[in-house]
Amino acid sequence: MRIAVFDYRVVTTNPSGSCHRAVLDGLCGEHDFTVYSAEFDNPCPERITWVRVPVPRRPQALLFVSYHLAAPLRYLLERARGRGRHDLVQMIESNLSFGDLSYVHFCHGAFLRRSPPRRAAVRAWLRWLDHRLHAAVEPWTFRRARRIVVPSEGLAQELRQEYPVTAGKLSVISNAVDAQRMEQPADFDRHAWRSSLGLRDGDIAVVFTALGHFERKGLPVLLQALGQVDDRFKLLVIGGQPSLVRAYQLEAARMGLDGKVSFVGMRDDIRPYLWSGDVFALPSTYEAFPLAALEAAAAGLPLLATKLHGLTDLLLEGGSGFVLEPTEASVAAALQRFGRLGEEERRAMGRSARAAAQLYGVDAFVASWRKLYAALAAERPHASPVAGLDRSRPDQDA
Repeated sequence: MRIAVFDYRVVTTNPSGSCHRAVLDGLCGEHDFTVYSAEFDNPCPERITWVRVPVPRRPQALLFVSYHLAAPLRYLLERARGRGRHDLVQMIESNLSFGDLSYVHFCHGAFLRRSPPRRAAVRAWLRWLDHRLHAAVEPWTFRRARRIVVPSEGLAQELRQEYPVTAGKLSVISNAVDAQRMEQPADFDRHAWRSSLGLRDGDIAVVFTALGHFERKGLPVLLQALGQVDDRFKLLVIGGQPSLVRAYQLEAARMGLDGKVSFVGMRDDIRPYLWSGDVFALPSTYEAFPLAALEAAAAGLPLLATKLHGLTDLLLEGGSGFVLEPTEASVAAALQRFGRLGEEERRAMGRSARAAAQLYGVDAFVASWRKLYAALAAERPHASPVAGLDRSRPDQDA
């Protein structure tokens, strides 16, 4: 099939974009892909066409609006040039006003209903506005889409409840992790890396990873909990744009956490930091399928996380980690509980986490998408190719 993929940023450092990239990399030899994005790390330039969509990348609310306007115009321009005729139009979430398949990693309507806006900095307000804009168009895009793909059954259930029109359209394809790439190599000098991070023998390094959205992912409550536990616990915060990192550095200093928190910032390769850690913490209030937790588990770190979509099989209480609530008291109790474990118990917990993560392999992920594309190809009309699936067929109406 000729497939158009519409996504803001199809790069390895973007969670949903990295999933799209894995699909493109695995199936570019079987389908003709064209990617409409602002940024694209093309795994196969000779097989995949990139149509750059010139939009600002920040703030997210501006990116959402500008992409909604610019992407269709680029699509129409490509069609006018005779290069924009596709059998399937695939989009990420509600980020396009048209499309046959929506790849959904977040239910903005459900999130807003559970998480009222807070009076906070401009950054938080802009993030709330981005959620509000997405939620406003979700009913429209989900009604038009023929198929909706989600990474977890929990998110599928949430979509059915929030938008009944999605029932019957949903397919679950779990996110993937390259477990072999995440495995700590035998020659990794863990002691040297820990020393470079200011970690001493006996310190318990708690790793927190996020590209952004520190509030939703639970960094504030993690910092609060860190102030309630003994000085063995040290927190490594990986990710975040410079302005966000600076704001949290000031907050950590205000809380008296100097010497207990290290802000690493954005890193192209987070593996050495995971291998240097002892446990991964994610007291998030909402996730569809947290890739950060999946990667941490694949790297051999036990998990301390809330009951999130996608972690049902990965996070086993007392086996691969501990389940917690996104509160200061619960996070502090989980840290203290982990701190009471012996070295061998911690290592065993890390091995269990890695074994669970290996079930989410890239090959299985790509195979699921191959099967889905085959089913969609079988459904489309055997006529001259058109842009998008033929919506004149009664059986394709939402």
